Amino acid sequence: MEPPFDPAEIPTGLLMPLSPLVGRLLAPNPSPFTYTGTQTYLVGAQDVAVIDPGPDDPAHLDAIEAAIGGRTVVAILCTHTHRDHSPAARPLAAATGAPIIGCAPLTLDDDGPRADAAFDAGYRPDRIMADGDRVTGTQWTLEAVATPGHTSNHLCFALVEEGALFTGDHVMGWSTSVISPPDGDMSDYMRSMQRLADRPDVVYYPAHGEPVPNPQRLVRGMMGHRKQREGQIVRFLTRNGASAIPDMVAEMYKGIDHRLHGAAGRSVLAHLIDLDGRGVAAALGDGRWQMR
Repeated sequence: MEPPFDPAEIPTGLLMPLSPLVGRLLAPNPSPFTYTGTQTYLVGAQDVAVIDPGPDDPAHLDAIEAAIGGRTVVAILCTHTHRDHSPAARPLAAATGAPIIGCAPLTLDDDGPRADAAFDAGYRPDRIMADGDRVTGTQWTLEAVATPGHTSNHLCFALVEEGALFTGDHVMGWSTSVISPPDGDMSDYMRSMQRLADRPDVVYYPAHGEPVPNPQRLVRGMMGHRKQREGQIVRFLTRNGASAIPDMVAEMYKGIDHRLHGAAGRSVLAHLIDLDGRGVAAALGDGRWQMR
């Protein structure tokens, strides 16, 4: 999906207040995958946490440090380790003395055809947060919510005092998330989505796109979209017999930017692996899939 406007028109490097405890800065890395860019969040009024510091870009780092001002940084938190999210954690930690905490480290040689989404091999957290773990500052509390699916190490962070959830790439404000095997897992993703649908959060702050009010409605819609896509795959294989993923993408993703076809293929593969695990479809070993 392409932005409906020129990303260059969206200001980067400026702290935008979103609530009494939350502000965001946009990194200068727009793309067909990142929308207008990766959003870094500052949480806290007196002392702060920095969520998803973003790419190791000098201008973005300068903007984060300017937004922090003279305040103490309690922690630098990362939702996951795709390289548009976590690389700036290291230089920011060096500049502020704050610990890097959050998701577990994870690297793969290849996570599919998304050059921007390669894993950050240099990510070294000082503390790994498990589901339910908390970090606190002056009048704010962030709680880890494990949401595997987009990546196996993905965490969201709940701001307890405001009923807000920082959703990283698990739920974005402009598009559905790419689920790219072998690490991305559709079964885990759908379970994580159901978990969010059952939570009482009142607003989501995604890493890409605008804040999401009434987030449960969006989550239910995204889950419905995934079920519709699964139905398309089942109907395609039922109608055409053994088929390759590029043929499915060509029919099911008509009209999308051709640069996204590779990512679409990864999501189709994730659906097929999920269907295989449920005994619905099977791989033939030559790149084709068929119904069982």
